[in-house]
Formats: sequence, structure tokens, C-alpha cells
Amino acid sequence: MKSILIIGLGRFGRHMAQTFIENGHEVMAVDISEERADDAVGLIQQILIGDATDERFMETLGIRSFDLAVVAIGENFQTVLEVTVLLKDLGCKFVIARATRDVHKKLLLRNGADYVVYAEREIAERLAIKFGADNIFDYIELTPEIGIYEIAIPERWIGQSIVELSIRNKYHISILATKKEEKIFPLPHPNHVFERGESVMVMGTLKDVKAIK
Repeated sequence: MKSILIIGLGRFGRHMAQTFIENGHEVMAVDISEERADDAVGLIQQILIGDATDERFMETLGIRSFDLAVVAIGENFQTVLEVTVLLKDLGCKFVIARATRDVHKKLLLRNGADYVVYAEREIAERLAIKFGADNIFDYIELTPEIGIYEIAIPERWIGQSIVELSIRNKYHISILATKKEEKIFPLPHPNHVFERGESVMVMGTLKDVKAIK
């Protein structure tokens, strides 16, 4: 279990908090707005109302005791930058900050952020890939070039094994798992024979994944 600090209780902050809590982590949240704090009371047990740019207030939180902090403020980049710098000055181990522009990402990384997320952009890119290709069911970005894709089994693969198709050499992808009837079977054997109704989780570039179709 990790101890996590969420700064900002807008939609992004609440969703982050909810996901961490569902995965068994301990979450404390901070927001300057009493209204936003009240809206999240049913979700998060520990909520403090305060200004995260106020060093004296932040010192009372014991920043060093948290495993990571998420700066989920979205509407004011200057505030995001100030809070990120302050968290690092107070000894925060790992800071995730939210950005909306490339220049903001660069500035945050130069001033203490360990990871920067484009909340809306990353969701938009994932949905565009998922719904823009007929054979891709889902997508997770690993790097700007490489991702994990859930794809439909091409008709020509049915009845043949992974080794027979020489998938890695021919398609330049790696098969991580197969899926059938909502059950996932990780690391299939090279002799696994594809069946109708299966999908596969593969790792590779979008170009190579699209070429499979």
C-alpha cells in the first residue's frame, strides 16, 4: 500500500483518487475550494481545505511521508508549477504533474516533476486509436512509439499456431496474452493455436499493428 497526496479535486483529481483507493492505497487530498472538497467527501476520507502554494500550510502535511504526490490542478499553470516546486523543496519523493501544453511539460520537468501527464490529450489519443481502427479494441501507450494493443485475430490466423505464423519475425510484434470470453491468458505458448472469437494483446508500433489487418 502506498501513501498518496492529491492536490486538486477537479474531475481529474477525483478520478485519480478513486482509482488509487480502489487499488488499496491510502489517499489524502487537498483543495482550496470548500465546495470541491465537499463534493469528494463520499469518495475520500482524508480531505484538507487549504492553499497548496502556501509553504507553511504544506509543511504541516508531512510531505516526506508520502510515496508520491499528484498535482491535479488543471486551470492555472502558474499554480501547478509553484506547487510542483514546493513539493520537491519539501522532500516529496515522486511528483506527477498535469499539463496541457508541451512547453508546460518541459518547464515542469525542469523544475522538479518526475512525470507529466496530458490528461485530455492522452484520453483523446487512446480513443482516436481505439475507434479509428477496425481491428484495435484497446490501447495503452508505453512510449511515443510503442504501445500495447488489443486486436482482433485476423481470419487467416485461425487454426494456426504462433510459431507457424512466425509472428514476431513477420509482423515485428510480441504477443503478450490472448483473450477469449473476457478471460485473459498471459504469455501464450508458441504452439498456441488461434481460435475464432479470440483477441490478442500485442506490443509494437501502431504502424506494425495496423499492417496486420
